[in-house]
Order: sequence, then C-alpha cells, then structure tokens
Amino acid sequence: MAGLFSTDSKLYRFMCRLTDLVKLNFLWLVFSLPIVTIGISTIAAHYVALKIAEGQEGYIFHDFIKAFKENWKQGIPMSFISIICVWALYLDFQLIANAEEHQVIFLITGIVAAYIFVFTMLYAFALLARYENTLLNTLRNGFNISMRYFLRSALLVIIVAIELAAMLWSPKTMILILIVGPAFVMLTVCSVAINIFRDIESKNPESVETNEASEQNTDE
Repeated sequence: MAGLFSTDSKLYRFMCRLTDLVKLNFLWLVFSLPIVTIGISTIAAHYVALKIAEGQEGYIFHDFIKAFKENWKQGIPMSFISIICVWALYLDFQLIANAEEHQVIFLITGIVAAYIFVFTMLYAFALLARYENTLLNTLRNGFNISMRYFLRSALLVIIVAIELAAMLWSPKTMILILIVGPAFVMLTVCSVAINIFRDIESKNPESVETNEASEQNTDE
C-alpha cells in the first residue's frame, strides 16, 4: 500500500495531474466570465496545457496569469472571432430547421462553414500560446496544419466531440464543465498539438528560435 501512494506511483501522478486540471479549469472559468476575455483565458489555458502535455513542471496559477497578461492583444480579437463564428453557425442551422425553401443551400453552407471553423480553431489557441505571430497568420497556419495532418486532426475532432457530448449528456454530467471538463478538452488538444509542433519544428529550425524567444518573454 505504501508504494501505491508514493510520489513515484501512477496513482500519485494521476492525482497530481487531475488536481492541476481542476485548478486550470477554475482559472479558465473565472477569467472567462466577462465573455470578452474568453479568448485570452483560452490562450493562457492552452499555454499551461502545453506545458502539462510536455511533462514540464510549473505553477498553474503563476503560468496562467503570466500567459493571460502576455496575450490580451490577440486574445480579445479571438474572443470576438470565436463568438461571431459560433453565432453565425447557430443562425445558419436555425435557418435550416425553419426555412421552407433552400434548405439544401443553407445545409451545405453550414457544413462548409463549420468545417473551416473547426479545423481553423483546432490548433489556433495552442499556436498563439506557443509562437509569436500575427492573428491572421495564426488562423491560416491553424487550418493549414489541420489539413497537413488531416487524419490525426480528424481523429482529434472526433475525440473532442465525444468528450463534449459526454459532458453535455445530462444535467448531472454537466457538473464536469465546472470541475474539469474544458481543461481536460484543452489538454486533449494540446497532447496532439505538441507532437505536431515538434514535428514541424524539427523540419523548420527557425520556428524553434521563435518559440524559445516567446518563452523567454513570457518567463521574464
């Protein structure tokens, strides 16, 4: 039993990881409350999640606050972009449900728009958390990476969809959103993203230099 609760045991490491995710989830929820800051808090949460995915030791609160302060210029526009795109998709599918004519056109438009939005945003926040770049280039890179690693990205979308469906399954399971859900989803994305980023960095050494500079600025 002593070995089960030792600092080297799998149970201990699992509980530490779970505790970190609960802390990260709490910070993300609190700092997202003004709504307009949801983009900043999501970038900050991805920054912490990338560190967790890489197995780096750190302080959840300190790392989150630092990343939050560093990314507000790009985070606020990302908030509005995300909200507007989600709202537009919602309106489109409402039209599909209520329109008496042109339902097929609305359906095709909605599917294409959803496809572009999902595969653009899939890695966008992780890219903003790891690299210094313009917002437009980040969105473009997010979509290009999704297409370049399409099978891996499509599988990730399916996994994230299953995780979200599980959280939204019933009022009882929705409590997971308050406890750990969003942070768990972001860690899922970052666990895949970090391997893709490493592969890209190995083929493009200049991106590693940008990443190191970004991390130095964040740690100062």
